[in-house]
Amino acid sequence: MWSSTRQIAAGDLVIVWMTRDNIQPLVVSPGKDFNSKYGNYRQADFVGVPYGSKVGSRTGKGFVYLLRPTPELWTLALPHRTQILYLADIAFITSRLNIRRGSRVIEAGTGSGSFTHSVARTIGDSGHLWSYEFHEVRANKARCEFTRHGMTNIVTLTHRNVCKEGFTVDNTADSVFLDLPAPWDAVEHAKRALRKDRITRICCFSPCMEQVLRTVAALNDTGFTEIAMYETLLRPHEVAQVPQLASIGDISGKLKEAEKRREEKRLRQIANNKARSSAAAGAETPAITSTKRKRDDEDDTELVDETITQDLTPGDTSPDTKRVKTAEGDEGVEAEGGAITASVELDMINAEGIEGGLVTDESRTDFTIPSSNLIPNSRISVSNALPEVRGHTSYLTFAVLVPFSVPVDSSGTKPEDSSGQPTLAPTAGASSATSSSEAENKSSIVVP
Repeated sequence: MWSSTRQIAAGDLVIVWMTRDNIQPLVVSPGKDFNSKYGNYRQADFVGVPYGSKVGSRTGKGFVYLLRPTPELWTLALPHRTQILYLADIAFITSRLNIRRGSRVIEAGTGSGSFTHSVARTIGDSGHLWSYEFHEVRANKARCEFTRHGMTNIVTLTHRNVCKEGFTVDNTADSVFLDLPAPWDAVEHAKRALRKDRITRICCFSPCMEQVLRTVAALNDTGFTEIAMYETLLRPHEVAQVPQLASIGDISGKLKEAEKRREEKRLRQIANNKARSSAAAGAETPAITSTKRKRDDEDDTELVDETITQDLTPGDTSPDTKRVKTAEGDEGVEAEGGAITASVELDMINAEGIEGGLVTDESRTDFTIPSSNLIPNSRISVSNALPEVRGHTSYLTFAVLVPFSVPVDSSGTKPEDSSGQPTLAPTAGASSATSSSEAENKSSIVVP
């Protein structure tokens, strides 16, 4: 397939790569020019250039890459005559049908030749591919392409309606691929074309579920087993670079610093409140019956010097039911109706105890968090799935045809039924096991 030389020669097919979405096949013809929005190029300059080279335009403002053709690149660059199979479906089909070097494959529905090129490379010179196309114009164009690409020794293309006329080979193929509008009409013909001495497989490519249902019914009626349907969907990911995340040690250190600053602020507030309380006790002022101090700092979340006075019980208005916090500090007194007046003794608060009770408390588990070893200003790569992806292409229906062995009687001939067809008995892999004498006298399935 295609040229295997290292350098481009006149008449070779090259893939001109301009962008990811702009790929074009080109047959190198000296004396002609290649024009694109990326500049003008003399094709004579392509001769002798190694495949994969970057070639600049005549003005030097643009460039393109000249790549060696492969089935993957040909799928992206080929002229579309029909809907084609892309690499995601092709790879899955090749794997499920067990197509490998030396396999003998039948393809019904040549179309644009995307699947044909991939299978031809997989089976190699030791295998063979029979391809059928019912549209004469498309068949002729595909035949010309296969000839130019050097695939005539691997691919046999036939203009034929396989749904009505069947295939040109019988008991030959290892696998069959049907890309037809009505694949259920070709299932019976495909069974005749598949080998009977080994496990063979079939795949039907259908764009809608109604076609799948009819195909599954035909496969069941024809004797295929292990019927399964798959849908191949792509999920692209967008890769971006973000700043390196901080380590646990760095985050823990920042939290400790913030906690230390909050504690220092609280100690300053306590000291200020004690000073104001002392000043108020030394001055002669009238008694205040029921007051609350206003917060000096709105950012402080805990006021340790505030008198906590609960409401009276419903209907009780006696002034003796509540106490006012004095400068010396009172303990909570139980009032009538069960109300509690709680106060905080500021003198009991010790700065050393507070400072030691937060971060340096011995009751806490002492452990060391490793420090960060990150490179400054380093970045890491992350990926996110794109919210919008390419949707459904088609459904892939797979099935397996189990082989059967032909029993031989004592005279060395195969027994025949009334129609003259040889009778076949299931092998040891069949679901119901019979003795050798019963297998010779009883036929289970008649091969058409």
